[in-house]
Amino acid sequence: MNYHIQIIPRTLHFRQPAGTSRGVYHTRRVWYLLLTADGTNSFGVGECAPLPDLSCDALPDYEEILTRFCHRFEAEGRIDYEALAPYPSILFGLETALLHFQAGGVRFFHTPFSEGHEGIPINGLIWMGNFEEMSQRLEEKMRLGFRCIKVKIGAIDFERELELLDRIRRRFTPQQIELRVDANGAFLPEDAPQKLEALSRFGLHSIEQPVRAGQWEVMARLCASAPFPIALDEELIGINERARKIALLDTIRPQYIILKPSLHGGLHGAAEWIKLAAERGIGSWVTSALESNVGLNAIAQWCATLHPQMPQGLGTGLLFTDNVDYPLHIEGDCLWCQGDNTEPELWSYLKGDGGTDD
Repeated sequence: MNYHIQIIPRTLHFRQPAGTSRGVYHTRRVWYLLLTADGTNSFGVGECAPLPDLSCDALPDYEEILTRFCHRFEAEGRIDYEALAPYPSILFGLETALLHFQAGGVRFFHTPFSEGHEGIPINGLIWMGNFEEMSQRLEEKMRLGFRCIKVKIGAIDFERELELLDRIRRRFTPQQIELRVDANGAFLPEDAPQKLEALSRFGLHSIEQPVRAGQWEVMARLCASAPFPIALDEELIGINERARKIALLDTIRPQYIILKPSLHGGLHGAAEWIKLAAERGIGSWVTSALESNVGLNAIAQWCATLHPQMPQGLGTGLLFTDNVDYPLHIEGDCLWCQGDNTEPELWSYLKGDGGTDD
């Protein structure tokens, strides 16, 4: 089959500034891949969305590398997973465009989720901000009925962050609200044990990445002694070879790992991480990495095949003012796939009737 790929860059705009440990995002640069083939009216769309200062493939010549791999796919008609291992966001875009093309629509797999019979439980995310902003966001998530809330910490005074968590626990027990925190590597190794101990009184489900990535021995000691579970996220970025993945898991022995396909090897690499972790009794869940609804839908469709039991991090579809419509919506604390076929709207969006490229 003779494939053709059109690369369509877009700049997406956040509804409100998205605070992270690496600064505040106001816009988001993505590259959509529009896959077509001779002799068919079918098409597929994938999203390549590296995160600046975080993705291992967020490189100055990203678009040039992307173009080269797209041309290679057109010539060979297949995905070279080994060559694409260092470029997880490009791999994710190519493999999901192909999934879309082969499925003939945005519901990639036959699952209760894709057919609209079951939702995927998700966490309510509290973005970094000042105390008042985070308090307001917290109240909104609780009002909406989320039973799992994830709070990003490390941006304001630690004592004030403890106040926010205390506010939740004074109203809801751990049985009523599951509480997760994400430190994004903000703790210093010498302070981390004391901070983990201070956090332990809130009955937390887990903490993501308490210290910055790359300190395997430090993280191993924390995972062995922490009063509640530790989950790895940034730690997995750039670890693309199977042997290195095994070495990381066997050295650190975390309680959980968190997979973002755009950061952690595409769907192919994320599936390998999950398998290796499960063989070692390490749990996992899946989250998005600030993709638009194109990428979010692909992750959710794949995640549903894993039969998720615990809340996933898939609630970011409402972030952008210029997102493309998809049959995704949040009801209560679940993400649902329902609604009419969106193929015409998606085609129109990609061809310039929606989004911007400024």
